[in-house]
This record gives sequence, structure tokens and C-alpha cells, in this order.
Amino acid sequence: MANILLTGASRGIGAAARDALLAAGHNVIGHSTAGGNNTIASDFARRRAADALWDAALARAGGRIDVLINNAGVFEDADITDADQFATAWARSHAINLQAAADLCRHAVLHFQGAGGGRIVNVASRAGHRGDSPSHWHYAAAKAGMIAMTKSIARGYGQQNIVAYVVAPGFTLTDMAEAHMATPAGAQVIADTPLGRVATAAEVAETIRWLATDAPASLTGATLDINGASYVR
Repeated sequence: MANILLTGASRGIGAAARDALLAAGHNVIGHSTAGGNNTIASDFARRRAADALWDAALARAGGRIDVLINNAGVFEDADITDADQFATAWARSHAINLQAAADLCRHAVLHFQGAGGGRIVNVASRAGHRGDSPSHWHYAAAKAGMIAMTKSIARGYGQQNIVAYVVAPGFTLTDMAEAHMATPAGAQVIADTPLGRVATAAEVAETIRWLATDAPASLTGATLDINGASYVR
């Protein structure tokens, strides 16, 4: 049984990952912005919020965390015609989508160095490779940063038995996405996906579970794409 800190555990991919890890017998310390459902509350838009989360999770885990999964994120518009809103959206995206993950990775690396190793799984996005819409430069940039950060961790700490992986989903069918998929825009998403459907939350969650617990150490530094061939590298 592993002690696993999972951010963004209250809905969508995070909730599915939590269910998969619990079903496999692991101890999952979940995080959400508001708390509830046995998760630790932490608003990553606030500076250094991830530090307090790490301390609370470590206490709940009895002093030992084996795996960190950075899944929390936001996908919000940035209007290039409004300088103030554009700057605010970029700052918020950086804080939640990248800085909080970096802060938790820092804690995890330091913790793992004293514990003989550990695993990090960072949930990025297809957007980190191919970019995103004109309203989401900031999201694509943050996810590309997460991918580069993970590679750096893998290269820098592999000799200390610290491994790091990335999951890069494309559009994923969650409860929140169902309404979008019923629109013409949703039909275009399907048309752009050679598989003929988008990934399910359960499929992405199983990929996360495997990386967190079973993937070979030699895979460290790799990014696993799960997007129905809507983007291939």
C-alpha cells in the first residue's frame, strides 16, 4: 500500500483517479479547493498554499508520502483585448496550473531524498505539445512548463530513485464536459479525433494509477499521451 497525495481529487479525472487508487488498496490523501468528501482544502490561487497542503497531507499520511500526483488545474479564458483581464488570467493560470505543482514537486523531491525514493505523476495536457485556442495561451504555456519540469526532475534525481512521469490527456469526457459534447463544438471535437470518441475519465485515471504504482522506473521522464490520436508525436 502506498501513501498518495492527489490534488484536484473532487471531480472529473481526479475523482476517477482517486477511485482507481482506492480500489487498488492504496491510501489516498485527496485535495480540493473547498475541501469536503475527506479532502484537504487548499486554494492554489493563493501564494504558498501548496506548502500548507504538503504539511497537512504528510501529517495525515503518518509522516511518509510515497507518490505525488499533481492533477489540479483550471481552464479559463484570457481575453487579449482586455489587458487587465489578460494579465489576471495568466497569473491565476500560472499559480494553479504550474506554480502549485512545482511547489509540491519541491517538497516531494526533498522528502523522497530522505526516504529512499518516490514517484511523481504530473497531469499536463495535449495543449502542452500542440498549443490551444486563442483564449488559452496561458493554459498551454503552463502545461508545457509542467512537461519540461517533469523531464528536469527525472533527469536530475533518477540516481536517487526519484522517478517522474507525465500524463497528457486531450479532451476528456467528464460530467462537466457532457453539455459541451452535445453542441456543434463537441461534434467538431469528435471529428478531429481519429478514434471517433474522446477519452473517458476512467481511461485517464487508469493511466495515472499505473504510473503512480506499477510503471517501470526506466519510463521516468516520459509523457504518455491519451487523446485518441487527435495529436501524435
